[in-house]
Amino acid sequence: MSARRHAPVRQRMARFASAALVVFAVLAAAYGATHGAAANLPARVAVAAQVPPAVVKTDTVTQAELVKRGEYLARAGDCIACHTADPARPFAGGVPVATPFGTIYTPNITSDPDTGIGRWTDADFLRAMHEGIGKGGERLYPAFPYVEYTRVTTEDVLAIRAYLTTVAPIHSTPPRNDLMFPFNQRWLMALWNLFNFSEGRFVPDPKKSAEFNRGAYLVEGLAHCGECHTPRNVMQGLRTGERLGGGAVAGWQAYNITPDKNGGVGHWSDDDLIHYLATGVAPGRANAAGPMADVVVNSTQHLTQEDLRSIVVYLRSVPAIGGGAARPRDSFGRPAPDDVTGIRGTAANTADGARLFIANCASCHHWTGEGAGGRAPGAYPPLIRNSATGANAANNLTLVILHGVNRTTKDTAAFMPAFGPVLTDAQIAAIAGYVTIRFGNPQAATSAEQVAKLRQAR
Repeated sequence: MSARRHAPVRQRMARFASAALVVFAVLAAAYGATHGAAANLPARVAVAAQVPPAVVKTDTVTQAELVKRGEYLARAGDCIACHTADPARPFAGGVPVATPFGTIYTPNITSDPDTGIGRWTDADFLRAMHEGIGKGGERLYPAFPYVEYTRVTTEDVLAIRAYLTTVAPIHSTPPRNDLMFPFNQRWLMALWNLFNFSEGRFVPDPKKSAEFNRGAYLVEGLAHCGECHTPRNVMQGLRTGERLGGGAVAGWQAYNITPDKNGGVGHWSDDDLIHYLATGVAPGRANAAGPMADVVVNSTQHLTQEDLRSIVVYLRSVPAIGGGAARPRDSFGRPAPDDVTGIRGTAANTADGARLFIANCASCHHWTGEGAGGRAPGAYPPLIRNSATGANAANNLTLVILHGVNRTTKDTAAFMPAFGPVLTDAQIAAIAGYVTIRFGNPQAATSAEQVAKLRQAR
């Protein structure tokens, strides 16, 4: 719901603003595990006029072209990731979003008339995307990022709608949300929206290039990059003054992607960024894992080179945020000395980081930490000059050891087994400690207790 529509109650709301802040902080934390709260919109967003009730038909765009464009846009928005619990039943929903206050399950958005959105009108779909309100008038939780989707043009929303009508209907009712009181009261979203959401479409900046505006439209809207890569305030809204300066998702660090040369990606080339979005690999810098690997697989690898370059142009323009970083994350490390020889003949120790690393990791990453990519660059990446090992916290490294990596794109593939089921928290902490000291940021210490917390973060 637009903040404008709540204007008459602003003074009334101010009387209990401090109490509401507590409610908002707790409420929004429940949603932050996936997408969380929205940021205030930038200046290039204008309030939209009343939308038409049906798809606008033209003589120049056929239905087939509309569906094809909608499929591309749905990829850009990564819709399938949140709405697919079972890969054999795409868009049937049921993905559990664990929160401290219960579990949210994503809805079925196939064209099934009973359990999906088959009976939704175009106006219903537009209202959900632009205002965060469902067909029955219920307020949607911001795990569905309507706070960014509000910026998507009516034409593009209707193209996505046209594509979804062609998706095979699947009769499947996801489980009911299991949220404790009062977090199961959707009307509270009206209060949250008052502080964290403004309805309006993206308006191009006439002083900027078409390439910049296309990138801004994607990053700020459909691709909703800020949802993961921006830190949050007490209400779990995005800190607009630190946009894209780094955030957290279910224990993972979503790194700073501003153009700062130490804290962000200012020292990456344009081709580095494009290659990373297209394949999940920026050689000698980073390899996508966790939520970002899913984004690459489901979304960014399918974007055109023109759109990828537009995203990079826009990212180059946002304010640089250093975050106190003294050097780039991917600047740490050098090949290790011969630790294999050093441990020969010594007594076995099940919590010895070097021994555990050589036994479990060296066959792919080499005992020197230089990797073993061979004919598949990025498949077994080096641990030196690697964003995960050089970060100021070992979260991402630890989560990769716990859960592994399985990333397949059109051009590359990477697989690493999950060691969580076979190694203890103390052993994983020992490996992570050895890797960061030998190959990365020696200040990124971790402990068995931290590993235990991350093990439960999903």
